[in-house]
Amino acid sequence: MATATRGTAAPVQERLLAAASRLFAERGFALTSVQEIVERAGVTKGAMYHYYASKDDLLQQIYTRLLDVQSARLEAIAGTDLPVRRRLRAAAADVVVSTLENLDDAMVSWRSMHMLPQERLAQVRLERRRYHERFRALIEQGQAEGVLRTDVSADLATHQFFGGVHHLGSWYHADGELTPSSIGETFADLLLRGLDPSG
Repeated sequence: MATATRGTAAPVQERLLAAASRLFAERGFALTSVQEIVERAGVTKGAMYHYYASKDDLLQQIYTRLLDVQSARLEAIAGTDLPVRRRLRAAAADVVVSTLENLDDAMVSWRSMHMLPQERLAQVRLERRRYHERFRALIEQGQAEGVLRTDVSADLATHQFFGGVHHLGSWYHADGELTPSSIGETFADLLLRGLDPSG
């Protein structure tokens, strides 16, 4: 997967994050020890604690790095002058592709983020809400322009779409017949069809 441990030439932080992401995805956050992480990364505990104070730091950074990538890509798509339906389609396909390309990080985020201390968890939820609101704004713009159904709640459509995204890890296999691109296009198509005002 995209988040598998890199070679020893990679920066220490990257190796630690890759090792932690893989182990958290395989075994779970609670069952993974710091010793296992540093052994997988090929570094010492001292090197890890130079960059990360705890497993909590690693967990939050795993979430943040994926959300940062997805947020930047969403903003780039939403900020173009393309018709809103095309922007929504591109944004929907992209979040699926970027999730599948970083599936370890995504699975760790879905399964283990609730284990963060309350203050950190509140920050994570705020960041995620901002991302969803930016996506929802595309639907709302399409509704305001009359190119998307107005009898469907934009909030509900957003939750329904991301519910499907959050279940990708339960069935996707990198060696299967479906590619991330084809899955992304299908998800985007289903969203747009569901919001088509022509019924």
